[in-house]
Amino acid sequence: MQRRSLISLAIPAAAAALSGCGTSPADAAPPQGFAAFLAGVRREARQKGISESTLNRALTGLAPNQRVIELDRRQSTGARMTWETYRTRHLTTDRINAGIVAYREVRPLLDSISNRYRVSPRVIMGIWGNETNYGTFQGGMNVIEALATLAWEGRRGAYFRSELMAALKIVDEGHITPDRMKGSWAGALGQPQFMPSNFFRLAVDFDGDGRRDIWNSRADALASIANYLSRSGWQDGETWGREVRLPSGFSTSGQGRDNRRPVSTWARAGVRQADGRELPDSGIPAGLLVPDGTGQAFLVYQNFNVIRRYNASDYYALAVGMLGDLAVGA
Repeated sequence: MQRRSLISLAIPAAAAALSGCGTSPADAAPPQGFAAFLAGVRREARQKGISESTLNRALTGLAPNQRVIELDRRQSTGARMTWETYRTRHLTTDRINAGIVAYREVRPLLDSISNRYRVSPRVIMGIWGNETNYGTFQGGMNVIEALATLAWEGRRGAYFRSELMAALKIVDEGHITPDRMKGSWAGALGQPQFMPSNFFRLAVDFDGDGRRDIWNSRADALASIANYLSRSGWQDGETWGREVRLPSGFSTSGQGRDNRRPVSTWARAGVRQADGRELPDSGIPAGLLVPDGTGQAFLVYQNFNVIRRYNASDYYALAVGMLGDLAVGA
């Protein structure tokens, strides 16, 4: 798992990591079970070159976080969310307005990042807004404690143990201190909400201070999002998609984001832009996406699938695209 995904729940940030099956009665385990687990973590971390000083700072005094266990189990059995509900929660007036303000503040920085990574500022804004409300809420959990709890609990123990080792390495290299390593209950970090292993693959030091500070540096955080999208195949000069209006009686049977035809073909079939204007005469391949089979309809391009590499949910990718367009404007 490289990024969170759970289309049935349409929840962004750290969800794909938790899509395993089964649960473990961790709350029934004896207290010494966690101490023995931490002793094993220390041994493994030492073998991987993590310093004793880092291990003492990060692991001393840790205990299982029952709230993390509760959220993990609740997530695994949650009910499906509709697109209408998801859209209402994520595309709020407050979030859109905050995005407009944030974009004005970071526009010169985003232009520089976009020029380097050839990724649209719109999609960077959309992800930044959806993940952490433009950096204002990155999660309040102690990430080391959360990952240790999930690794010990056992539902995805091997995966979260690996992420715990990556988190300890982040601390050991001096990018952040354990007490300031805050994030989601599933271990996602900073303004981009990267899992620790993705931090090493994709986080960048854009401001040149020697640290990849995705928590406090907007330059590092936004450039890291752009780097993620660039390495996932973002097509420069193309957008993610657009809302469209379907002609009366139009059948959506068999349609989907991967059943792509040239935009001009959709136009000849009577599909129009949401405001009623004709679609551009374009040969760009696009798939017709109607999230719940009825209601809003969209033509989505290859870049839509790139957004889904960040979080493999159609709802998430739609919200990112729409929020970015609204924040940046015409």
